[in-house]
Amino acid sequence: MDERLTAFAEEPRLIIEPGRAARVAAIAGPVLADLGYRLVRVRVSGTAGCTVQIMAERPDGAMAIEDCEAASRALSPVFDSSDPIEGPYRLEISSPGIDRPLVRRSDFERYAGHIAHIEMLAPVDGRRRFRGELLGTQGERLRLRFGEPGADEDAEILLPLDDIMEAKLVLTDALISQSLRRSKHGGKLDEHAAPSPQGGRQRTHQRRQSGARPEQSGGAEQRKGD
Repeated sequence: MDERLTAFAEEPRLIIEPGRAARVAAIAGPVLADLGYRLVRVRVSGTAGCTVQIMAERPDGAMAIEDCEAASRALSPVFDSSDPIEGPYRLEISSPGIDRPLVRRSDFERYAGHIAHIEMLAPVDGRRRFRGELLGTQGERLRLRFGEPGADEDAEILLPLDDIMEAKLVLTDALISQSLRRSKHGGKLDEHAAPSPQGGRQRTHQRRQSGARPEQSGGAEQRKGD
């Protein structure tokens, strides 16, 4: 892996999942890095028959269906042996999508000028939720321009990066236009984002029982423990 890809893969996430999702992330992260991808987010939903969704990206922010397939093939045997989720589950691999989560410092800098929802762990100036224009970072803080109700001008605030609980881009015409424009001229963002804003394209696998090879059909479903 060259120096640029190494720096890409090794940049830490600021927003980390708890519980079962954290176990999945700890296993998936290094596997994805070996393939030249990096982990964006893990979500585990449901109990019996739950879904494990892994968002990943290439250095240009994209994740084509072929990339999802490669990631799924690499992750399936590792999950078979490590068994991070008890009981049956379906594994989904997807791109971040156009209104993507923002989980690293470089995300806030890359999407400066776009609108985002930010939720903080602790209140800042008496509030925990913000919606505004990303202005990049300043030291260990995120710069955000947002409109105060009743104010004549927008305010700018500095939010501690370490206290961000969740951050996500807001789907706007400007964001869609930029995504399509960059896709047309080299795929610098997610070329699959505009048709499918919620998570981009997916590859799922179905695993019938622990240790079995995943079935590969259509989209890939992996279900353990049937």
